[in-house]
Amino acid sequence: MNQASLEEHGMAAPVDAQTIERRTAGSELPDIPVVELGGRSPSELFCDHREAAEALLRSGRRLYTSNGVMVADVLSRRWARRAGLPYLDEIAAVAAAAEAWGHRGGWLMNLSYEWGCTASVAADPAGPGMRMRRTLDWPLRGLGRHALVVRHGSTAGPWLNVTWPGFVGALTALAPGRFAVAINQAPMIQHGLTGVGDWLANRWRLYRSCALPPGFLLRHALEECRGYDDARRLLAETPVCLPVFYTLAGARPGEGCIIERLEDRAFIHEAPAAVGNCWLSPHLEGRPRGQFSGDRRAHLLARVAASGGTFEWLTPPVLNDDTRLAVVANAATGRLAVQGWEPEGPATRVLELAA
Repeated sequence: MNQASLEEHGMAAPVDAQTIERRTAGSELPDIPVVELGGRSPSELFCDHREAAEALLRSGRRLYTSNGVMVADVLSRRWARRAGLPYLDEIAAVAAAAEAWGHRGGWLMNLSYEWGCTASVAADPAGPGMRMRRTLDWPLRGLGRHALVVRHGSTAGPWLNVTWPGFVGALTALAPGRFAVAINQAPMIQHGLTGVGDWLANRWRLYRSCALPPGFLLRHALEECRGYDDARRLLAETPVCLPVFYTLAGARPGEGCIIERLEDRAFIHEAPAAVGNCWLSPHLEGRPRGQFSGDRRAHLLARVAASGGTFEWLTPPVLNDDTRLAVVANAATGRLAVQGWEPEGPATRVLELAA
């Protein structure tokens, strides 16, 4: 499909290497903040980073319209309270702070689930342990520019959350010495309707559920699981409110898998493995999320054993105009590398941390 066809169908185009070089040349990129959460709540972190938080809320309003945000925010709040979700007080405090600034969307930003991703797990050719690579793709502008890495403490040990101000769950994280983990959105379950009809049917199915959102279950795993086996069991067996992929990389050789989740079932794909936003199990059916899902997975799978630079694998089609984050993590070495991206190109410098 050529560029004109992509634009005609509203699809995010891959970014070519010359464009990347042109966009990066001479640019002065900001650093990704690394924040110690300590005893503070996510709402305090949200207020500490008010400029970034308000920019993301405005971006959401431009993408989904003011009326769309308002309606979705009300429905998200009702569902969260009816389901009795954990972390409810934290979301409510974030939403209250946003409303005090004149914004809606605090509930929506914590319960929306509209992104594409690509992830892989395999032995790290550069050293001990397993390496997780992942990108997060979402048309919402500002997610790359305003990314944070937040250091959390927990009963199971410290962990690093690659996130944004105001988001109380976890999508991409590293627990040094325990595991690295990331979420990919699963395909849309098909009900024999149109694309819009299937989406509405799935929203109704979600609205009737009282199970955990995948990002909240992931945070629970990071706070409570002391190792790979515990996390694998929890992420595979705990009911979730909608399908999801978890990419999990442990600290010991061979500890790695893709957990392909339906609401009450799981299918495990051992490392080396890669996933986009299409099912890995051939008996499952659904509409892939994002663009070029199969191509993105194949691209990353072909490079799971490759060494080289931190982000040498970050090329089209894995890299595209919707890419907002690129992450590499190794729980054995405690290494975490993160870079934010926007449609114009890199939005931050590469952040490199090591425990």
